[in-house]
Amino acid sequence: MLVHICCSVDSHYFLQRLQETFPQESLVGFFYNPNIHPYEEYLLRLGDVRRSCQELGIGLLEGEYALEAWLEEAKGLECEPEKGKRCEMCFTMRLNASAQKAVELGIKRITTTLLMSPKKSLPQLESAAKEVERAFGVSFVSVDFRKGGGTQAQFALAKEAGLYQQNYCGCVFALTAQREAQKKPCVELTFSLANQIQPGSINERLELYETSQPKRRQRFLNYRLNHARVMQKEQVIPSYVLFYSLPSKPLLQGEWKEVEKGIALFSKEPALMLTLEVFNALVATQFQDLKQLLASPVGVEKELHVRQKLEGALFSLTPILVVEHIPQGKTTLSLEATLFDDVRELLATFR
Repeated sequence: MLVHICCSVDSHYFLQRLQETFPQESLVGFFYNPNIHPYEEYLLRLGDVRRSCQELGIGLLEGEYALEAWLEEAKGLECEPEKGKRCEMCFTMRLNASAQKAVELGIKRITTTLLMSPKKSLPQLESAAKEVERAFGVSFVSVDFRKGGGTQAQFALAKEAGLYQQNYCGCVFALTAQREAQKKPCVELTFSLANQIQPGSINERLELYETSQPKRRQRFLNYRLNHARVMQKEQVIPSYVLFYSLPSKPLLQGEWKEVEKGIALFSKEPALMLTLEVFNALVATQFQDLKQLLASPVGVEKELHVRQKLEGALFSLTPILVVEHIPQGKTTLSLEATLFDDVRELLATFR
């Protein structure tokens, strides 16, 4: 039996139940999910499914990551709600590819772990399955392992196995609608230009799930810098903005007064500017110029270490900027950022 797999949380319990229910069947996993966006999220879910299948002794095949083809099919359906026509299209596309793979392999029966997801419509899945049966001549195995406490057992097993429990369906349209309802930015769609690993990001999760150690969840205040620029007489002064820098206004004009060698205060509101030399001394680095720092920034933990040293508190929101030289005279500071409550995953260690 070929089993289309959407994610490890749905598949881990589902595959075990299939093994128990159909002991005579040899199961082949097929990961085909071109709807998942961005690609890093796709890699994260694929890696977790691989670990799950290895543990269960089930072979896994990977289908094509055909995102552009999926987006083409989704045209006109972008604003459809969950369980709407976009989901119907998505189910049909994924089951068609699964049936085609089954025919290539000479397999007569297929099913999908989407049947396990409590957020998916069983009638929609069964409708898509009937189309696939007619088109490819395969038999679709429709099982409902949700009932009788199956959903609760599914999530308990996923937690026990340390599986990655994603916080959105997978497609970009469902994600943006969900984040708009939560009044939170789509951090899943934003990446540091210099590949800095930022808290709560998919890249942080990718690193975390490279280990099989137990994880825990942490509620925290997340931060994303949207825009920053220091100007003087229509000239941009290259600068680097530290994590948690949040001014009271997005546009400020004033002067920087040096209070210690290489450290200056802003005249209009709480803000700090320090030279690259001072920054290097605080984080024990040897950046030769600001271009080098911008291209290969230190980790967020080191930026918070600088904030702690200068402000005496991690919860400070004072804008802190790194420059090569403190500017003399009036400057314009344009800085916009977003601060929001969020949840991230960490290793379940405390020492």
